[in-house]
Amino acid sequence: MSQDFGGDWTDEKLERVRKYLVAYTTIMSKQPFRFAYIDAFAGTGYRDLRREASSGELMFPELAEQESRHFLEGSARIALQIRPRFHKYIFIEKDGRRFEELNKLRNEFPSVQDDIILVNADANSYLQEDLCENRNWRKHRAVLFLDPYGMQVEWKTIEAIARTQAIDLWILFPLGVAVNRLLRKDGNIDPIIRSRLDRLFGATDWYDAFYRTVSRVGLFGEETTVEKVGGFELIGNYFVKRLKTIFADVAENPLPLYNSRNNPLYLLCFAAGNPKGAKTAVKIAQDILKR
Repeated sequence: MSQDFGGDWTDEKLERVRKYLVAYTTIMSKQPFRFAYIDAFAGTGYRDLRREASSGELMFPELAEQESRHFLEGSARIALQIRPRFHKYIFIEKDGRRFEELNKLRNEFPSVQDDIILVNADANSYLQEDLCENRNWRKHRAVLFLDPYGMQVEWKTIEAIARTQAIDLWILFPLGVAVNRLLRKDGNIDPIIRSRLDRLFGATDWYDAFYRTVSRVGLFGEETTVEKVGGFELIGNYFVKRLKTIFADVAENPLPLYNSRNNPLYLLCFAAGNPKGAKTAVKIAQDILKR
């Protein structure tokens, strides 16, 4: 029997997003815009952690949860059930096997099958070079869910989304599953890892935010060392501040998602794209994100 990607925290993540989608389509159905749901790591609509771990696609496969349900519903499947419905559904998946599984959604949801767009491509490339840049967004709106397994999302992708000023973004930031574990306590971070973190944050000043230089008098005189100054909260706050530099507005209360050992794995964040609707969108999202 396969194990799902996560346990109660996965349920919690998907339920928060589902509530927003219901509120979003209810409001947008009364507006003149065409609106879509976009899932940039659509998978099969399910989360199957053991299979992903065996393929080497997860950085930390030991996160498998014993309490999780068999075949938990994923975000793609949930979006297809929302009423009022979206005008279009765009599911992006790079992996060929998972992409073939996504094709089955058309048969499972025949009432909307003609409005399901499946894209077999790298999410970063497709969003940066095609969807966000080569579309006329003046008469269109969307909700985009970035739900990566680890650190696959590049800051350039998030910037492209923000530039549309038409897309509301839900993103699962890999707080504990990746970032915190890569930030060594002594600050001695491999150049390759530093480069990956630069691409994730879209900046290099994260190092100064998370580390400080400390001078102490030791047996051989003054000694200078580098120390990590913060943990999960500091990292999360830094990422939210980065989102604020490019989006119209951002929810102030992102939701930490914990595993069964009470370790924070991800941070569920929300950013509103359109300046005119940002205040309402963030108000709704912040209410949904409350514990």
